[in-house]
Amino acid sequence: MNLVNIAAMLGAIATFLFGMSTMTDGLEKLSSGRLEQILERLTSNVFKGVLLGAVVTGLIQSSAATTVMCVGFVNAGIMKLEQTVGIIMGANIGTTVTAQLLRLGDVDSDQLALQLLQPSFLGPMLAVVGIIFYMFIKRGRKKTVGQIILGLGLLFIGMNTMSAAVAPLQDIPEFQSVFTAFSNPFLGVAAGALVTALLQSSSASMGILQAISTTGVVKFHIAMPLIMGQNIGTCITALISSIGASKNAKRTAMIHLFFNLIGSVFFLIVLYAGNLLFHFPFWENTMNMGSIANLHLAFNVACTLLLLPFHQLLVKLVQLVVPGDADERNLSVLDERFLASPSLALEKAHDAVVQMGEFAQENFHLAVELIKKFDLKKLERLNETETALDKMEGLLDNYLVKLTDRALSAEESTKVSELLHTLSDFERIGDYAVNISESAQILHERGISFSPDAQKELDQLTSAVDETLEHTLACYQTRRRAEAARVEPLEEVVDLISNTLKNRHVERLKAGACTIESGAQFLELLINLERMSDHCSNIALRIIRQSASKDDIIRIDSHAYMRNLHHGGMDPDFDALFQQYQEKYVLPLMPTQVK
Repeated sequence: MNLVNIAAMLGAIATFLFGMSTMTDGLEKLSSGRLEQILERLTSNVFKGVLLGAVVTGLIQSSAATTVMCVGFVNAGIMKLEQTVGIIMGANIGTTVTAQLLRLGDVDSDQLALQLLQPSFLGPMLAVVGIIFYMFIKRGRKKTVGQIILGLGLLFIGMNTMSAAVAPLQDIPEFQSVFTAFSNPFLGVAAGALVTALLQSSSASMGILQAISTTGVVKFHIAMPLIMGQNIGTCITALISSIGASKNAKRTAMIHLFFNLIGSVFFLIVLYAGNLLFHFPFWENTMNMGSIANLHLAFNVACTLLLLPFHQLLVKLVQLVVPGDADERNLSVLDERFLASPSLALEKAHDAVVQMGEFAQENFHLAVELIKKFDLKKLERLNETETALDKMEGLLDNYLVKLTDRALSAEESTKVSELLHTLSDFERIGDYAVNISESAQILHERGISFSPDAQKELDQLTSAVDETLEHTLACYQTRRRAEAARVEPLEEVVDLISNTLKNRHVERLKAGACTIESGAQFLELLINLERMSDHCSNIALRIIRQSASKDDIIRIDSHAYMRNLHHGGMDPDFDALFQQYQEKYVLPLMPTQVK
């Protein structure tokens, strides 16, 4: 085998892996979140979970991606640990679809229809169709379909080129001796796991094994440990994604690992012990693309059938390995049976809205931390919490709409309206936290940092917004007017700080003390922080209105109440709090007076 063959083989592997990545990305885009929604609706029925896990993974062609989705959902509180077991088992079955497609390389017939299915013809044709869609359609689903077709075409081209490139290897004694070494089951499992962990795709490593099988050196007892190792190696992606996540999210990743590990160890013992006793006739059979694909499918189905009856024990095992009380967040229960008692349903809905507020506050803290020091794990946590926020908003909207169909009193109808407005405010606060995280990501990726003065100013503003959020959440939980009355003076101070910082920023731009790029992100942060405090004001105002008397101006004309409040003199308590917060947050930003 010369240098040209080696280069051809490396190029073929690169083409194959790029095709796999392109196709998988396209399939995930095409799903547009629908596959995630299917998983979210999963019940505790483990058999349904296996089916859904297989279907979802078969569509996106990545068991690692399906497991990572489960880790994210458990971390966000959308799914429970027990619900993920069936999905993960099914994911191992669904990931075998790619190997079944690649077995078309074994097609050898004089019939024209079968010849058209050979990778040597099918690959280039799919690539041509895919690139036409991908290059000449600017946006939309057709462009994504083009990406999928292009990826599949590159997959076949890479496979066909790999098969041709490795053909000379069958005559090299050293190559044959390497694969003979894999007859040692422990070495075979280790090699399969290592290659798959590096590629982070069992489908990709399986495709490479199928290509090598065309040399005729892959026997059954060599392929089996490699396939087992590939199943173990693919767990690395989920394990990495669980770093820094909740305990139950870590346990979800561990379920994936233990499922593949236990299944591999069990069948490794059964097969090798059985061969010692009965000398299986298929032990030395030469494997081709089709038989490797079938072996992969049979092994994953067998592992699922073996461990499915013990799925609850699997959960208990990972709870022992990752000890401690679960710190996952369970979303508030909105049971439709509560709708028969509107007062109870409203209480449960109120608890859920409070939980939305806590999620929004958590994301604000994460976003502020990302500005100071960017951390990809914190960003992932923030996005998972935002997913939970959006889900809570949808659940609450539907729940409250159903509640309005009941016979409600005037007070209960008012409460429904208040809940709908408040959940919208908390959801918007969460959105602004995401905007701040996006600015933090831009600053990190472009290597932009604020000047010490700008960072000090930003710290003061974020501290003021943090206290505003704290009082807002507290007043909504306790429904105390005194707590709500602390929000508006703080909101006024946030506005004052924001306007001051905008003016200072313009001066720094004129003096050349900061770049336009950093300045744009600084202004974006000011806008999002100020809008957060506006939504806090909305929530606190509703609490004050509810506790006010009928002839109070806030009940008659809330806009007039706000105008009078901000002009001073109407409410001594407001003026005193405003002065207090000015001294706390505004004065430290003022230039030191020379005595």
